[in-house]
Amino acid sequence: MPDKPSSVASQTTRQTIHQVPRPAGPTIALSDIDLSLGRGAARVHVLRGISLDVAAGEAVGLVGPSGSGKSTLLMVMAGLERPDAGRIVVEGTDLGALSEDDLARFRGRRIGIVFQAFHLVPTMTAIENVALPLELAGKDGAHERAAAELAAVGLGHRLHHYPAQLSGGEQQRVAIARAIAPDPAILVADEPTGNLDETTGRQIVDLLFALKRDRGATLVLVTHDPGLARLCDRTVRLRSGRVEEAMAA
Repeated sequence: MPDKPSSVASQTTRQTIHQVPRPAGPTIALSDIDLSLGRGAARVHVLRGISLDVAAGEAVGLVGPSGSGKSTLLMVMAGLERPDAGRIVVEGTDLGALSEDDLARFRGRRIGIVFQAFHLVPTMTAIENVALPLELAGKDGAHERAAAELAAVGLGHRLHHYPAQLSGGEQQRVAIARAIAPDPAILVADEPTGNLDETTGRQIVDLLFALKRDRGATLVLVTHDPGLARLCDRTVRLRSGRVEEAMAA
């Protein structure tokens, strides 16, 4: 894994750069977050009293053994999981005070999510997949914006290909373009290189950090890759649902 993102990804992002305004104070503030899954004897305590701040423009890596709660914590930050207790404030908005509809709208405007499994719609082309969240948000020029974002991730020549016609790395690039199309202030990624070979994974890492730098977004990612974690400004290690340590890179 390289010590810093390469210039190749940086060059691709220059085609479409949208600086995200940074609020005062932490972009993400978690206070005493608890979350359990299941019922009765099958109930599992996943997160235990987690308090954590993420600064605007910071890159934070969530690391730790499998089952430590990393992905669940990321989903809480993204507003995809509601905790049983505690408070999460994102860009000054208390997510716990929002209805499901308001939370979905907030997430669609301010948080971009990249999954390990891509989650592309198989019956839609690359440009249709990227345009979809823009169309759902009622944005004008959704397809033009989608084409620009695909060009920014190096896929301007693959606009009309379906996911099955794309390599794993290309599908992940489409997923990243979809995540960044609404100009989110925060980009979260759950094992973004987990389904990719080493070379392709390195290219995706370069791209994510170039986008983070050029657009001024906050980046939070889950990874088992020590090399990827070292690229972050800070790593937060979880164990058994608790923050074990937080270290600057």
